[in-house]
Amino acid sequence: MSPSLQQGRPARAPGYRLTLAGQVISPELDARLMRLRLTDRRGLEADQLDITLSDHDGRLALPRHGAELTLALGWQDAGLVERGTFIVDEVEHSGAPDFVVIRARSADMRRQLPGKRSQGWHELTLGDIVTTIARRHQLEPALGTTLQGVYVEHADQTDESDLHFLTRLAEQYDAIATIKAGRLLFMAAGQANTASGRAIAPMTLRRHHGDGHRYVEADRHAFTGVLAYWHDPDAAERREVIAGSDENVKRLRHTYASRDDAANAARSEWQRIQRGGAECSLTLAEGRPDLYPETPVTLTGFKAKVDGTPWLITEVTHELTDTAYTSGVKMEVRNTADKASS
Repeated sequence: MSPSLQQGRPARAPGYRLTLAGQVISPELDARLMRLRLTDRRGLEADQLDITLSDHDGRLALPRHGAELTLALGWQDAGLVERGTFIVDEVEHSGAPDFVVIRARSADMRRQLPGKRSQGWHELTLGDIVTTIARRHQLEPALGTTLQGVYVEHADQTDESDLHFLTRLAEQYDAIATIKAGRLLFMAAGQANTASGRAIAPMTLRRHHGDGHRYVEADRHAFTGVLAYWHDPDAAERREVIAGSDENVKRLRHTYASRDDAANAARSEWQRIQRGGAECSLTLAEGRPDLYPETPVTLTGFKAKVDGTPWLITEVTHELTDTAYTSGVKMEVRNTADKASS
């Protein structure tokens, strides 16, 4: 039960605005809307919008593939929050009773940086690489300050798309790569910062805000650090570098071309292990249209260990019907990893 009902106040009325090809269509859909679901993800995975509409009278027109939708949602007493532009890529009609499901994905990600290519990237910074790829696709590059000047001795892009190559780079450097509003963003994961390095405003979520929660803690202390190897051409031997401590290390299989590459790989993997130590998910009884991935969160009203953990949102799901609006939030531990040492 929502907090407003518990306190004897009238239930809040959810609201949304949907446009199709620039025309507002939400008033016409109000009587037909069965469910609207928006899944907002981080990284190079497209956000998804699913709209289920009643076609009980058989008069509902099906949108064409490639049609452009824009969405704003929230509460009628607090205003709506713009949530982006989406391109229709799947339409389903089922029955009986008849209904239509429209599936659309974020317009920024629909291009997917197409075209396979082979290219060697030699003695460049991450900033150089991301900028080159961004301009190739008429995007504006935006890099996190901690990654802008990271030196890359050599990287091979072999018969793969720029999207796949960027995904590999992001994994290697524990980064988030995504496309938003015509910008190619490449930023450190788990830092709760924008691409420019500005801290994202934290949020507090309290237990009474939710209808349910789930907290899972893994044995993050199974490894105390990560070890990576690199080839030292001067000494003609393999050397190692460690992120964390050497009590019980995870060893990376690959031998890197330089100490910097090995240190970056070890640090990135150690940061992933640290963040994977626990996860938490909440279902909010009253939806929050202002929640986005990479937002830092403080939880209160749970177990002391849960409340004392610094959290970071990784995925938000907004679900709206004609009578209710709820949000589902997935979180991981914010980044607190140590730096690599030799």
